[in-house]
Amino acid sequence: MLKTESRRNPAPATAVATAAPGRWRRWLRILIVSAGLLLALLLAASGAGLLWLRAVANAALPVLDGEIHLTGPELSGAGSAKAGLNEAASAEPGLKSSAVPALSAPALELSAPVIVRRDAHGVPHIEAANEHDLFLAQGYVTAQDRLWQMDAFRRNANGELAEILGPALVGHDRAQRVLQIRNTAQRIYANLPAQDRARLDAYARGVNLFIAQHQDSLPPEFRLLGYRPRPWSGVDSVSVGLMLVQMLDTHWEVKLSREIVSARLRNPKLEAGLYPTGSWRDHPPTGAEVRFSQPRPAPPPATDDDDEDDAPSQASAAAPSASPPHNLAHPLTRYPREAGANLLHSPKTAAHAPLLRRFFAEKTNKRAENHDFRTESILSAHEDPAALSALLGLPSCIGCAPGSNNWVIGGTHTASGKPLLSNDMHLLLSAPNIWYIADLESSGGRQASGERGYHAAGVTLPGLPFVIAGRNEHVAWGLTALHADVQDLYMEKLDGRGNYLVPGGAWKPLAVDREVIHVRGGQDVALDVQLTAHGPLLNPIFTKEKRPIALKWTLYDPALNTLPLYQLNVASNWTEFSAALGAWCWPTQNVVYADDQGHIAYHAIGRVPLRPGGLMGVPIQIGGKQNAAHEWRGYIPFGAMPGAADPPSGFLATANSRVTSAASPYPLTLEWADPYRAERIYKALEGRDQLKPSDLLGLQTDVYSEVDQELGHRFAYAIDRTPNADARLRKAASLMRAWDGRLTASSAAASLVTQTRRAFWPLILEPKLGVDAKQYRWAEQNFAEEEIVMHASPDWLPPAYKNWDALLADAVRKGMDDGKAPADPARWSYGSWHMVNVEHPLAVFLPFAGRLAGTGPQPLTGDMTTVKQAGRFVGPSQRFTMDWSQIDGATENIVLGESGNPLSSYFRDQWQDWYGGTTFALPFSESAVAAQTRHTLRLLP
Repeated sequence: MLKTESRRNPAPATAVATAAPGRWRRWLRILIVSAGLLLALLLAASGAGLLWLRAVANAALPVLDGEIHLTGPELSGAGSAKAGLNEAASAEPGLKSSAVPALSAPALELSAPVIVRRDAHGVPHIEAANEHDLFLAQGYVTAQDRLWQMDAFRRNANGELAEILGPALVGHDRAQRVLQIRNTAQRIYANLPAQDRARLDAYARGVNLFIAQHQDSLPPEFRLLGYRPRPWSGVDSVSVGLMLVQMLDTHWEVKLSREIVSARLRNPKLEAGLYPTGSWRDHPPTGAEVRFSQPRPAPPPATDDDDEDDAPSQASAAAPSASPPHNLAHPLTRYPREAGANLLHSPKTAAHAPLLRRFFAEKTNKRAENHDFRTESILSAHEDPAALSALLGLPSCIGCAPGSNNWVIGGTHTASGKPLLSNDMHLLLSAPNIWYIADLESSGGRQASGERGYHAAGVTLPGLPFVIAGRNEHVAWGLTALHADVQDLYMEKLDGRGNYLVPGGAWKPLAVDREVIHVRGGQDVALDVQLTAHGPLLNPIFTKEKRPIALKWTLYDPALNTLPLYQLNVASNWTEFSAALGAWCWPTQNVVYADDQGHIAYHAIGRVPLRPGGLMGVPIQIGGKQNAAHEWRGYIPFGAMPGAADPPSGFLATANSRVTSAASPYPLTLEWADPYRAERIYKALEGRDQLKPSDLLGLQTDVYSEVDQELGHRFAYAIDRTPNADARLRKAASLMRAWDGRLTASSAAASLVTQTRRAFWPLILEPKLGVDAKQYRWAEQNFAEEEIVMHASPDWLPPAYKNWDALLADAVRKGMDDGKAPADPARWSYGSWHMVNVEHPLAVFLPFAGRLAGTGPQPLTGDMTTVKQAGRFVGPSQRFTMDWSQIDGATENIVLGESGNPLSSYFRDQWQDWYGGTTFALPFSESAVAAQTRHTLRLLP
């Protein structure tokens, strides 16, 4: 029996052993088949989604030829009684319309036909019988190309992004509500002159006509996000304008970070080195010729036993001597104009735009490369200045504040004998571009109503009528950010019962603005914004800051309500143009001017507060004996702002650096931009003759950096003097020593210098500031670095290093390590990591859509110190040059193209000109426009 059992037992064991692999193979086949089916379903769904998106985008292409009757809101389909063909000659049924309320038909109608001709780049040349029809058509045509961008701009400004994008944007919306942008826009609109409101309303009517007519063919972003735009209003146009004001005139977050650095550093001399106000390299645009041969000044001794005053970071404003105010009746009053009358100019008697925010700051920061952006959470806004900048939609990278270049050259220095003017404004880059080129004309001379003829061309801001920068038939103008300090922070005293302390010792109740933030996919967020006489308390923006901090801003002054863009557009000479400039409130700007009569001029504009106690780089404590001195006392008179007209040098230029002289009685800011771009412009152009537009384009795209070359040579010298430097370091030294200072995509030395400079700051700041080293940010940070490195002060040398050569050699080594340089630094091309990536704002949420609508990472030349000021997300948003030797002698191009629709032939057609540093003419005369016309659309009553 035992033998029999022993013979039978192995059979079942063998069956089990063979069955288990069979079952495993069956399950494996099932898993593989299931995974394949799932992958196929995903691919099919993705393909269907892309096909759907393509169909939606195709249906949303605008009508460019034929006729459209703008007769009323009853038109809710894809066209009109006699519609032309869109770019794809097709349409697809879409969402049914019920979201746009009935609009008053009589108010929407044109009074006469409007002709819209599109040139080879899709630029609309709009000709109307009168200004009402012109601005109505401008609104309609802009909405054809940029409707979703316009809606995103107003939502961004007003704090309404969470309503369409969900809880991730609540922080941004809360900040915008606290900053009172929407409420301020409503106030400004209500106080505009009736004619200005009528122009805004006409533009809004054109936008609303387009919305009403295209409910079944809205831009694809609306379909992707599943919502419809509400009607446009004149207030919305003002909000879009205030978006630029916020971008260009925000300083308060830097004052908070400086306060932290100052408290930790506790050394006024070292603090002054970190926060310079102007430099020996500056060239104020006074028109006087300057020679750049002065030696580098010796540094002040840095000691720790100097007396610390109450406000080491402020510059006092000396009282000016009395002099006659600027006479606007004189067409060309010459510089100087810094001495003005009436220091106590009352605001009540005064004679009176960022891009779409980075929608998801955390994700954007985490995707950024090479330490351009911090990665801390936006919930620690006060503790992390980069996160706070992201929350406010401002650039977070070092030295990449929005800026610009402009210059103007008199006929004595040009080949034609007529003035040349160039302007390139540096802003955040996105798809579509912030600017939209347009040529606007209401026909012939003064109309029966008494209005003057209007013909202006240049860049416009989608959502706002008029031309922002460009030319008309007689004058041309360009803008750069002045960055004047128009904000102060006040640490208020509260009694805990809803009252705050006012100057004089009295208590006054806090005003309260009740806001509700609608959140897609979440609960509404109720927000009470408390306001003092200075402005809103910013505390809801912070999570750790407990002191009640109020923001005072010229934007909040109820006496300031002027947007004189129309007046600039129709000016025909310097007298009229400067009169319009005198009414400009915000943002603060540098304006260069040239006209067909041969005149050139410059003026700084915007309302800048008069501060008896001087400019303050940190928050102001309420209640001290100096408290009254830190209350504003009106504004600097327009005639006392820096300006020049027809200077003997025949040349004027600005690039955001200091425009006041050292002796100016009216300091405008503590934080000028680095001086290198302006210095390079003056060195390249001043004193030259026979200049042509091509020379100016060459300078706009110039990538030479004197400071980078200088520091590269210093780094090489340090390595030469460092014992036991390895072969890799010595190879790096050789590359930097032989470098020509041009930051080209193929340059290895540019990589070495740039990454060394990034590695340098933590090496000297962390030993003194610890974790607060990340708080340091300053517009002249590059100049501060140059001075610290070249003077080699022992007070900045960290204890771990025996001398500055050892420190700088280690910075080179660390720069190569942090930047992941190859073993042979000669193979480390600048363009391999320094790239531009122009993205659609929704790329953060929908990467596949972003790839379709963006450029992808592209090698980039230049840096933030070159005339071509360029970074991953910041760069020239347009390039303009006006040649007054011919009426059609203007060139203008933007980054991508006119259209916001990726299927349009005008979506990316300007990219190669922007990227390659070329440009094209903007036709202006009737004959030139006719010669370039590719499409003609008639808008009919």
